[in-house]
Amino acid sequence: MLPTCISVHHDSLLLNEDNSTVGLLKKSYSPISHPATEKTFDLLVKAYTPVPGGGVGDAICNLKVGQSLVGKLKSERLVHGSPLIGNRWNRIGLIAGGTGIAPLIQLARIILDDPTDDTKVYLLSVNRNEDDILMRKEIDQLAKEHSDRFHVSYSLTGKTVRSDWDGYIGRGSVVMAKNALPPPSSSDGKTTMIFVCGTDGFRDMWAGPIARAPPLPDGSKGPKIQGELLGLLKEAGYEASDVFKY
Repeated sequence: MLPTCISVHHDSLLLNEDNSTVGLLKKSYSPISHPATEKTFDLLVKAYTPVPGGGVGDAICNLKVGQSLVGKLKSERLVHGSPLIGNRWNRIGLIAGGTGIAPLIQLARIILDDPTDDTKVYLLSVNRNEDDILMRKEIDQLAKEHSDRFHVSYSLTGKTVRSDWDGYIGRGSVVMAKNALPPPSSSDGKTTMIFVCGTDGFRDMWAGPIARAPPLPDGSKGPKIQGELLGLLKEAGYEASDVFKY
């Protein structure tokens, strides 16, 4: 099944501009460990400097032995109506912007660790600088162990890139999509699914924004829905049924 994510709760002591307390903060994290792991799980967390309305990452990274935070398991994630990912498509493409690698590396691990699954996985990891490439050691090891099924590409967006860099440069392009990702399902009769995860701007550039269903009867917000496929993936020939936006 497709792994879900964990909503971490933190009672913030930060103040708003009017000196009122921010209150309970929540942030969702996708474990990077295999969901079959028992008793423990691993999170990928960046400790940004706390600001009003934020600070969960900083709180996690500054936990001392014996301290704890509250986490709540979110409902299972459905990809076009089903939580299943194993043996569902012939090819999977993973487009990760920065920390967006977290849920995608877990997908790769689930598929590659299953000896009955022959799905081919294509990862495109986009980061500002080479030193910023998160989990590069683990990614390259997976590529080494599954060279026939796991194909990895990196792209850098920073101003300074070494002259002998052999990856891509830039946040994305149609050419990059066609070269680093599997082709659309319509191209050859085989099935493809592209997962996109990163900042809102990164996701929107590649696939368009997430939308919301109409408000619920109690007046609360409607659930998030995939929305129309836009951006680079549409320009590259993919259909909405080929793409899942985190």
